[in-house]
Amino acid sequence: MTRFFSFVFFLFSVLAYSQTSTITGTITLKNGAPVINAHVYIKQLNKFSTTNDNGAFEFRKVPYGVHKIEVTSIEITDTTFTIEVNTENKIVNYTVESSKDVELSEVLVVGKSKEKIVETQGFAVDVIKTKEAGIRNIQTNELLNQTVGVRIRQNGGLGSAVNYNINGLSGNAVRIFIDGIPISTYGSSFNLNSIPPSMIERIEVYKGVVPGHLSNDALGGAINVVLKEDAKNSFTASASYGSFNTSQLNFNGLYRFKNSGFTIKASGFFNYSDNDYEVWGSNVYNIQPNGQLQYVRAKRFNDAFRSYGGIIEAGFTDVKWADKFLIGFTGSDSYNEIQHGAFMTIPYKGRFTEADASIVSLTYSKKDILTKGLDFNLHGLYGERNRVINDTVKWNYNWYGEKSLDLNGQPIIRPQGAQQGEPTIANINRKVSSIRTGLSYSLNKNHKFLLNHLFSAVDRKDDDEIRSVLERRFMGTRYLHKNITSLSYELNTFNNKLKASVFGKNYQQHIERTNPTVETIDDEPTYVEDVVSNNTSIQGYGVATSYQISPLITILASAEKAVRLPTENEVFGDAGDNIIENPNIRPETSNNINLGLKLGTFTIKKHDLSLASNVFYRNIKDRIGTQVQTSLNSNVQVLPFENQGDVISKGIDAELNYIYNNNLRIVLNASKLDLTYKNQFNERKVPNEPTFTINTNAQYQFKNILQEKAELNVFYNFMFVDTFNYLLEPYGNNAGTDFFDVPQQFIHDAGVSYMFPSKKVVLSLDMKNIFNKRAFDNFAVQKPGRAFYIKLNYTINNL
Repeated sequence: MTRFFSFVFFLFSVLAYSQTSTITGTITLKNGAPVINAHVYIKQLNKFSTTNDNGAFEFRKVPYGVHKIEVTSIEITDTTFTIEVNTENKIVNYTVESSKDVELSEVLVVGKSKEKIVETQGFAVDVIKTKEAGIRNIQTNELLNQTVGVRIRQNGGLGSAVNYNINGLSGNAVRIFIDGIPISTYGSSFNLNSIPPSMIERIEVYKGVVPGHLSNDALGGAINVVLKEDAKNSFTASASYGSFNTSQLNFNGLYRFKNSGFTIKASGFFNYSDNDYEVWGSNVYNIQPNGQLQYVRAKRFNDAFRSYGGIIEAGFTDVKWADKFLIGFTGSDSYNEIQHGAFMTIPYKGRFTEADASIVSLTYSKKDILTKGLDFNLHGLYGERNRVINDTVKWNYNWYGEKSLDLNGQPIIRPQGAQQGEPTIANINRKVSSIRTGLSYSLNKNHKFLLNHLFSAVDRKDDDEIRSVLERRFMGTRYLHKNITSLSYELNTFNNKLKASVFGKNYQQHIERTNPTVETIDDEPTYVEDVVSNNTSIQGYGVATSYQISPLITILASAEKAVRLPTENEVFGDAGDNIIENPNIRPETSNNINLGLKLGTFTIKKHDLSLASNVFYRNIKDRIGTQVQTSLNSNVQVLPFENQGDVISKGIDAELNYIYNNNLRIVLNASKLDLTYKNQFNERKVPNEPTFTINTNAQYQFKNILQEKAELNVFYNFMFVDTFNYLLEPYGNNAGTDFFDVPQQFIHDAGVSYMFPSKKVVLSLDMKNIFNKRAFDNFAVQKPGRAFYIKLNYTINNL
């Protein structure tokens, strides 16, 4: 009988342990304020969590039973409490005592947020939190533009072409990822400005040296956008309206069935703007019938933009056989009018592009898949991306949107019959596929190996509806695929003080371009194919390391031989982006070095202070960029990408963060770099690249305004961009080149948001470019002036 009861007790214990629960909760002070970045620990299970900005934490897969939870933070008295877990979902809300003010010498860092963990891996990386931005009318690209060392290069307003510059390297040298997946796969109708900050958990900006798990050819750095994965069932929606008839709507929702783990996620967006802002200055003029230039102040009239799309995923999360198994569909569509070419000198009317994408995807991830410590993830997708460039209007127009007239008062016809070259309704149809796989194995808490592979392919066909049936038989085909494999080893030792990552990468790319044509051979017209085909295989490698000298001082160093393969558009061209093909373009390589220092957070009573700095050096071979400009070709409308030669970028970034009483937050950052172009004959400055920028952000929070538990946040941002010249520096006499200077820019933004007591509704007002100063990024293409926007956010948790 004793054996029987022992067996029953043992069986009951096993069954109880096999049942698991999800623990969610909050840690708050007695005054109701959340405890941020507190270390929450279940010692007997070795499970760790960190409270977020709302004081919330979460543990998954906690066995039934009694567990002791420890909470530590510099702002509270260390606390231990016991809970009994006997349901699938356990909610714990605990109030703790605040600690007494401590002197600087008594500061002890006891836990790290996800952001801090990423930032102390050894890579030169900044992690952007999006909580405040999510409730404001601020674009994701604007948020990035306020980050030290990052410069967003945009050709106008909402929907215009964007390049990302990190430490002087820009364009496709900087790769963009969505949860580790290259965003280029989704097409031009789906971009970072289409993803509102409210849908983003954080943004990781890697400078120069990119970790192996982001297996792509990111030469100058990478921006990885990590979307929210709310454990709680939730729904968030927002709507905004503002200047230039700009409207934006978005929503994001998740629902998980407790018993089965079946999960549905959906998000969507809609953007529209007339972009009819005023432009003026030396590049905005009308040519009179007698040839004289009439400088004008006019509104853009052919620059409207519209995009909409969404993502829906369904599958299972947190089940025995998968942490995540989701099948998804992404669809997007956009319409974009084109006001001018690469420069502003000739306005267009009637030229526009349309794009759409339909992508199906499969996501699977599982920790401890075959044995403890072995993690596997896979993300595959396949679909179509289509783009149409419509240019059939034959008249020449001025900046008032009127037809230009000659001396006889007759409308002037464009030289080749359309706004930009010959009339066209060009279709670019792409079939895209991508598979990203990752395998990691942790020998123990000190040693980890990672193997990652990315395969991507684009099968592109060009067509032109306006051409004859015979001509359309001779339209070309383009094919590009690449394989990138990385192997990494990560070390974590000396009580987490020393961290290192060593990695190697192999890059392989195949390009094939076919242009059918007719040639005369032996006096006979003969069908021939002009074929360009090449294969590229090249290797890269790197190392990143950090050492925590003390809880308040960390040094970081990283280096990489980086490789960047030419992209589809750079090779095959794209008339919608004013790009001519160049199938003979070569890969570029770079030796990247970073040396960084992080100090803080220093806490003296109510004051928190931290400082970060990074010195960088980039030595680029065969840099890929748009054809450099001279005063003789500054009116061209299309440009090819080419290998510009060797470029050296060197400089320093620095950022200071200050917090007072957890209410006032000030961020000041600056970036200074030197960018030079070298060939066998001379050395000159690289044109069209800003080299000195400053950003200042300030935020102050007022509590219990108008209503109890309501919050009022006031925001301010200042951006300075030093003058730069978009003309290639002449060999000798520089007289007259100041005409091509982009002047110094002093841009001021401000905003205010009000969170109602329920925490569900937030109303915000934003003012951009308050003093209506001219703002520029590329080739003196002017960006929007003063603008006002209002936004309403609504959030429901625990559906």
